[in-house]
Amino acid sequence: DALCHQAADLTFHGDVRVDDVERTDGFTQLGAETIRPLLGRGVLLDVAGWRQVPLLPQNYAITADDLEQCARAGGVEVRPGDVLLVRTGYATCWNDSATYLAAAGVSKSGNLWAAEKGVVAVGADNMAWDALTERDPDTKMTLFGHVHLLVTHGIHILENLNLETLAAAGHREFVFIGIPLK
Repeated sequence: DALCHQAADLTFHGDVRVDDVERTDGFTQLGAETIRPLLGRGVLLDVAGWRQVPLLPQNYAITADDLEQCARAGGVEVRPGDVLLVRTGYATCWNDSATYLAAAGVSKSGNLWAAEKGVVAVGADNMAWDALTERDPDTKMTLFGHVHLLVTHGIHILENLNLETLAAAGHREFVFIGIPLK
């Protein structure tokens, strides 16, 4: 997701006001064409594999504790500048839209944890990165991570990833190359 994908109080990341950059055909700033290539260390947290299930329960909200324990069990540390990928197992349900759209996602605490780690991007094998049924009791919003990561921290979100081959090969750390497309 480009930084113009989500606003809070009509403001994008970096205090860019929506009204100042919106056009009928897109935005003059913060679009996908402005994302620099994501080149660096990638880390896969295979939460489904760590839980020893083919896929997490439907609508499960992956917590900070889940992410921390999965990282510890996998022998990896999430560090500043990393691209953090989270496997829920739902890529295997791509052709079953009802199941795929009920995928597990990352909870508020998991989003806070990722931002605190200083990652440059996050991604998952689900539709929206966030836990879709979770509503933040403080802000009353759904998709907390979209605001917290994109707007507050400028952390890009990758969705609908197929992480099955990477997980099956046992890779937890790797070179990540992501070239954004407009």
